[in-house]
Amino acid sequence: MVTIFADTTSSIPVEEAKSLGIEYFPQIINFGDESYRDDYELDPATFLQKLMSSSILPKTAAPPPSLYNPIFEKHIKSGNSIIVLTPSSKISGTFRSAEVAAQDYPDADIKIFDTFAVGASLASIVIKANQYAKDGLSSDDILTKVEDLKLRERNLFVVDTLEYLYKGGRIGGAKMLFGSILQVKPLLTLKNGQVEPVESQRTSKKAIARLKDIVLSDCKKNGFSMFSIQHGAAEKEANLLAEDFKKLLDIDQIEIFELPPAFLTHSGPGVLGVSYFVNKN
Repeated sequence: MVTIFADTTSSIPVEEAKSLGIEYFPQIINFGDESYRDDYELDPATFLQKLMSSSILPKTAAPPPSLYNPIFEKHIKSGNSIIVLTPSSKISGTFRSAEVAAQDYPDADIKIFDTFAVGASLASIVIKANQYAKDGLSSDDILTKVEDLKLRERNLFVVDTLEYLYKGGRIGGAKMLFGSILQVKPLLTLKNGQVEPVESQRTSKKAIARLKDIVLSDCKKNGFSMFSIQHGAAEKEANLLAEDFKKLLDIDQIEIFELPPAFLTHSGPGVLGVSYFVNKN
């Protein structure tokens, strides 16, 4: 049996991850000397209240190796293989933390996989991998399929400001947009595991319109699967966007993920985006 390990950067609600049998780990949010797990101690709404009222920008930390060790031991004793699906190692220390923890069990079948994803894209990969595990696939076969998903993953998101990404050091190639054009609404993507600019617009409305154009172009060329929407403190906008895409893409249901505190630390409130996987040509 293969057990999937993931963490809150995937945006899967904690209780849903638990019900699916996924071993789920928190990110650590630090407001000065105060530290919180973002699974049971700090939900997105409470976090955003603290973020907007705090004079300091919080910092995030990966789950420490000590959190993995007892869960690794439980599954090793049960004879299970383990796959840890981590957010992009270019924006999170989770991959390294899991690697360090796995070094204590050199004879166990533990595989640490860098998805290069975060948010809804990571959620889709984790949920698919977990289904493959339930279907009885081996860890090697699951990772082959996950690697394919990684190559086909696409995401786009609009943020109100680049300020949080810049201050948090997660801005990647989008730093070229920062400075004299702080008033624009940047359309961003996560490419090769780091934040990259797509283009910028003068208003959120225009940025979302361009997001739709790009999605429709991708889907027309390549088809798509596992389309979802992600947001931070933009529930109304996310629901409206879902209704638009149901009509545009002829989809009955679109899952909406609320982004976790570890994501919102770097994006700020008001972020809105989409995730999907293009089909093979």
